[in-house]
Amino acid sequence: MRIIKLTEETRKEALEKLIGRSPAGYPEQEKAVSEIIEAVRTRGDQAVLEYEEKFDRCKMTADQLRVTPEEIREAYESLDPAFVDVMRKAAENIRVYHEKQKVNSWITTREDGVILGQKITPIEVSGCYVPGGRAVYPSSVLMNIVPAKVAGVEKIIMVTPPGPDGKVPAGSVVAADIAGATEIYKAGGAQAIAAMAYGTETIPKADKITGPGNIYVALAKKACFGVTGIDSVAGPSEILVIADETANARYVAADLLSQAEHDPMASAILLTTSQALAQAVSQEIDGFLQKLSRAGIIRESLDQYGYIFVGDTMDDLVEAANTIASEHLEIVTADPFSVMTGIRNAGAVFLGSYSSEPLGDYFAGPNHILPTNGTARFFSPLGVDQFIKRTSIISYSKQALEKVHEDIELFAMNEGLDAHANSIRVRFE
Repeated sequence: MRIIKLTEETRKEALEKLIGRSPAGYPEQEKAVSEIIEAVRTRGDQAVLEYEEKFDRCKMTADQLRVTPEEIREAYESLDPAFVDVMRKAAENIRVYHEKQKVNSWITTREDGVILGQKITPIEVSGCYVPGGRAVYPSSVLMNIVPAKVAGVEKIIMVTPPGPDGKVPAGSVVAADIAGATEIYKAGGAQAIAAMAYGTETIPKADKITGPGNIYVALAKKACFGVTGIDSVAGPSEILVIADETANARYVAADLLSQAEHDPMASAILLTTSQALAQAVSQEIDGFLQKLSRAGIIRESLDQYGYIFVGDTMDDLVEAANTIASEHLEIVTADPFSVMTGIRNAGAVFLGSYSSEPLGDYFAGPNHILPTNGTARFFSPLGVDQFIKRTSIISYSKQALEKVHEDIELFAMNEGLDAHANSIRVRFE
């Protein structure tokens, strides 16, 4: 793995390359996605079924789109009971964590008759997209559905592509059932996003669509935003590790590879003040690559987007980390909590040698659906907030309005909106 001196120039070059992975600048794919969305919008189930036959090689009828109770039961029976039990434990950890994110409606009153407040209402229908094929992640099912359930969403649908045999991944089905999905449908790609955005005869329209997917899914979510809500337009996975000379090189190497194995476009970056650690981590990575099953993907990822930066001071490393704004950030230093106080931009922060990133992926409880491609500067992890709406409440008595009506009229007239001013004025003629 390449070792580079951390400078303003090298940091800028790396950042530009990382940002270049964003789901943008794909005109051919955007055109194809636009055609798929329009077909599903106008022809509903029939278009979905045609695209399923074309892309997933699965020929179905409309009454086969929804996963049946019998198929859910078969999914449970096909899995190792120990794995099902682990999923239940993980779901409970996720539920407990997200329960702490809940907010309540509130009202304040004043003696002059002013009532102000905020009403919290869950969205009515949430839609969870889950990839199929080789990218089957039951953990993402839990992370998408449990927060919606905690938020109080009554109708939670999941859509995932079927195989040529018409079956969907058992792990995804069981995870959805454990998490609290009310309906599961068989559809993938841009056609599935369009179906949830616009609704078809069979698949309900969702108020918000969450979940990861390939470039076509990402572009479809982007195109449907406004018709429906979305969590984000996610980019490839990424990890950044800040480490000093006290870090265990073998642990750090293993953690970097845990994200590089996702995708050839995934990024893995080490920021360290120790040249010795940098060299040791690079050697450990070479050793791991001799035995890991996805070594080909990892090598491609590291060749393109893997970096070991050696900086002069911890402040330099923290500044670089804030600039990169990584999805996952591990701090493996003598005093990780102290270093954390300087971090402003990160999707999730993992502190200490025994807080490896996969702990967050599967089990700890915080959501693993995180901002990517530098969007941690302004986005947050998926959580309960994404599944609720805040509605403002305003009530003034005549006495309260009388005190301020001239101020409001003056403000409105200065904006050239005399109908606004008149709406207040008529009450005191």
